[in-house]
Amino acid sequence: MNFSIQTILENEKYQLIPLQQGDFESLYEVASDPKVWEQHPNKDRYQREVFENFFKGAIESKGAFKIVEKSTGDVLGSTRFYDFDEAKNSIFIGYTFYGTKSWGKGINPQIKKLMLDYIFQFVETVHFHIGKENYRSQTALERLGGKKIAEEEVAYFGELSRTNFVYEIKKEDHF
Repeated sequence: MNFSIQTILENEKYQLIPLQQGDFESLYEVASDPKVWEQHPNKDRYQREVFENFFKGAIESKGAFKIVEKSTGDVLGSTRFYDFDEAKNSIFIGYTFYGTKSWGKGINPQIKKLMLDYIFQFVETVHFHIGKENYRSQTALERLGGKKIAEEEVAYFGELSRTNFVYEIKKEDHF
């Protein structure tokens, strides 16, 4: 891999800043609301000990970001690049979550555009794992042009495997 999956990305309003150990408390403050996780495969991530495992996986992935609103400095959530496959010239984007105060404000499409614009300089295909009951994320990804291509069991870091849909966006279809 001759590119970084953890570089600062930004637009006028938001920054994706590489996640660091010291970001735990500010990110957990966002993640501690049970509503954030109600459609996710692991609905218990609002619990501190469960989120600690999620955060550890994020740090170890070396592709995770905190999402920051530039005007306020507020941490809005997190996302990451993971599972780069050189042979298939593909990578995954996922593990994305936002606090409820960020919902319905058009933030996620801007964040995904930042990530896709950056990563399509290096890969041809981006995949996404989305929990089969996470209708909000499925709809969001379909609005971005994602196509559901498969269903598979995914074992998140230190968690039981869960059924996920695999979505894909190809570089030639990205606009």
